[in-house]
Amino acid sequence: MDYVKDILAALGVLLNGLPQGLLALTFGFASVPTALAFFVGAIGNTATGSIPVISYQAETITVAGTMGKNMRERLSMIFFGAFIMLLIGLFGFLEKIVDFIGPVITNGMMAGVGLMLVKVSFDMSKSDKAVGISSFIVAIITYMYTSDLVYTVILSVVISSIMGHFFKKEVETPVLEKEKFILQKLILNTSVIRGALAMVTLNIGANIAFGKINGEIANQEVNVDHLTIISSLADMVSAIFGGAPVEVVISATSSAPHAVFAGVLMMVIMGIILLSGLLPKLGKYIPSASIAGFLFVLGAIVTLPGNATAAFEGGGGSAIVGGMTMIITALFDPFLGMLAGLIMEFLLSIFA
Repeated sequence: MDYVKDILAALGVLLNGLPQGLLALTFGFASVPTALAFFVGAIGNTATGSIPVISYQAETITVAGTMGKNMRERLSMIFFGAFIMLLIGLFGFLEKIVDFIGPVITNGMMAGVGLMLVKVSFDMSKSDKAVGISSFIVAIITYMYTSDLVYTVILSVVISSIMGHFFKKEVETPVLEKEKFILQKLILNTSVIRGALAMVTLNIGANIAFGKINGEIANQEVNVDHLTIISSLADMVSAIFGGAPVEVVISATSSAPHAVFAGVLMMVIMGIILLSGLLPKLGKYIPSASIAGFLFVLGAIVTLPGNATAAFEGGGGSAIVGGMTMIITALFDPFLGMLAGLIMEFLLSIFA
């Protein structure tokens, strides 16, 4: 039964990733080379026992797909940004950052991500109300009854996707031309450097916050340097052949009985789907709003309450630091939230 839940968790996260994969196609990223990134993730997680999975992440895809003048610059940004993150991971800097900022700011970042997930879930449901509302209803009822993220993601995505097809709203899918592994010619200029640094700042905050949330779900410690090395190598391999960026995501596989196995299984299956060119064919059956209910449960029920409580429990200055971190993270991103928390902590130490 445990392995059945592992498989269900892998399938649930897979369904979550398909609409994001279609988004990557619309920005011109190739799907077949991206398969290599998922295989790198599977190998890396198997070797290190890392729980967080890497997958398509809408925010990073949007940033990478809109910066730069052309696809050559965008792929260069992804590659060089990933190379910088690889160095950060190899030297163990992210774990040192976690130790330096302390639990108040870390919990504030995670609580802020909870608020971000809630906002994203509402935004998604607005784009397709029938799918979004049914996803919310099924996800909340399922989680309240089972307290299990695996059943929550599977039932909410499947049932809301079925509802979407009853309402005859077709998902637009880009036409996938025959793709090959073509080595890209990278470029380095001021635009690429600026974009690469933007990717680095996004990923520093996301890797810390998302990585720790996955560990919290699994009730295990997560080494954010390990996941940084894995995701960086995956991005570099993908970008050098024209593929999309893949980053750490908050995943239902973390709540599976065998979290590492479930995550590896999900990445292997996604890699096979991409290699076989099936992404547009499968993705058109999964509306992006189908994941809205799961994201709401993950943000409002699983992530926000415990981390907000931990961020505020010290009272006084600690609560101010935690609150500032949480709000700025929710409004912008975890990296800026972390900086805001550190600045507030510094100011409070001066005027104390």
